[in-house]
Amino acid sequence: VQLVESGGGLVQAGGSLRFSCSAPGRTFVGYVMAWFRQAPGKERESFATINWSGGSTYYADSVKGRFTISRDNIKNTVYLQVNNLKPEDTAVYYCNRQGEPRLDWGQGTQVTVSS
Repeated sequence: VQLVESGGGLVQAGGSLRFSCSAPGRTFVGYVMAWFRQAPGKERESFATINWSGGSTYYADSVKGRFTISRDNIKNTVYLQVNNLKPEDTAVYYCNRQGEPRLDWGQGTQVTVSS
């Protein structure tokens, strides 16, 4: 089952977006979920995680204070609110379980931030 991410787009620096991620037929309950991103020419990296209850989150320094991860276990959806976007945030954004076993990676959602 492939993950489905949405919400990306082309925005100017300083703009905001809200991403959603779901996996039809699969549950996220009980798993630490994460958002990853892959910038051109770079490896895919995790930058935000949320525990199964939503009560504990982690952010990489590069996004701390600007990005907020959340989840709705009833809707089986993980969200990412991104504010004050910078050109260096340009990447394809993915979600998945933080650890193994991972679900099949989705297509991701492209974010392009213009200066």
